[in-house]
Amino acid sequence: MRLQLIRMGSGFVTLALFAGAPRVMAMEASTLPASTANAMAQAASPQAIAEYRRKLREYQEARAAFEEEAGAYWSSISEKRKVRNAKRRERQTIALDDYVLTQPPVYSGPKRPVNPEPEEEKPPRERKPIPVVADFLKAAADHFQFVPQRPAAEVDFKRAYARYALAAGLTREQAVRVYSFETGGTGNHDMQSGLSASRPGSRAISTAIGYNQLLTSNSVELMAEQGQEIVKALTAKATLLSGQPRQAMDHKIAVLKRMVALARSVPDEWAQHEKLGNTPQGWAIHAMVLDIDVGPLLQTHKLLTSVIFARAKGFMRPLTAAELEMMNLTGDGTGLDMVTMPQPMREQVPTSNFFQRSGYERNPVAIRNNTVAKLLAVTDARMDSNSNLPGAKELAAAF
Repeated sequence: MRLQLIRMGSGFVTLALFAGAPRVMAMEASTLPASTANAMAQAASPQAIAEYRRKLREYQEARAAFEEEAGAYWSSISEKRKVRNAKRRERQTIALDDYVLTQPPVYSGPKRPVNPEPEEEKPPRERKPIPVVADFLKAAADHFQFVPQRPAAEVDFKRAYARYALAAGLTREQAVRVYSFETGGTGNHDMQSGLSASRPGSRAISTAIGYNQLLTSNSVELMAEQGQEIVKALTAKATLLSGQPRQAMDHKIAVLKRMVALARSVPDEWAQHEKLGNTPQGWAIHAMVLDIDVGPLLQTHKLLTSVIFARAKGFMRPLTAAELEMMNLTGDGTGLDMVTMPQPMREQVPTSNFFQRSGYERNPVAIRNNTVAKLLAVTDARMDSNSNLPGAKELAAAF
């Protein structure tokens, strides 16, 4: 979400208030109303106003020059990306000069000056609330009359994930190290991005939940594209059950089929999945990430689709966990662009080649680690560190 900083003043009072009231000016400051005394103190001199306007012009000129330079840079990023995509479609070799090899320009001009005149207060921009786990559960109950089956203990969810991940072809190293990176090595199946029990008052910063931090749009997309396979897996599991557990599984399968139909009712495009994911019905689909039977399958498929995508593009060697994480974070196409790059090129190509400007400028990790080699290295280092934490060790043991 784009945040806009709004400068706040203490209220606007016209200078005419003082021009027509000489006796007020002579009064002791202590006898004036607080708002009037404050306005008098803030009255700027003509010299201060003139100096502010001069500095403002300098700032605006410097900023305009920077925006022109930055606009040209990010346009070249976009154009180079189109060239690489075209060459990849034609199975042509991607060369070093198919990337922008300079770092993005950084603004180094004067700061915006502070207006010496009082400014009218403006209400803060209203933030759209981010739904949390309780909202996803309520949506599932309201729209599908379903409550996800939660694990009796977190290790039960990890074991279910490990069983399915191995059977699907993921390695323990891939699953554990991606978990370590995404959750910090301690996260539970219902961990949501930004929320932490150790930080009272923390707030969700996205809808991402789970071991691989799936967004609502991820859940909708996976349900649309992999939902039938998940239904098959649960149907096979149901044949081994009887009595009340079989009834509960049959109900879960019926709900799952309805969710798959809903997810497939929109075009198979990220923008459409994102749109549906922002509705209560999409939240209900997202609640399935919490279910001990469905959640591990969704988590696995999120990574497995990247592995399959890479193979389909001719990348046959196993992906390292850091490479898989790049595809998980940036999308399969963009991630594969980095993954297929030879090491000498990784050390020269700036990370900006794989971002839109707005996303790059909000990503301090990509800015600090400003080449592909550095970004992969810092990802590996974080995985190394977090893999020694309790949650990661428990997941590794589940394999």
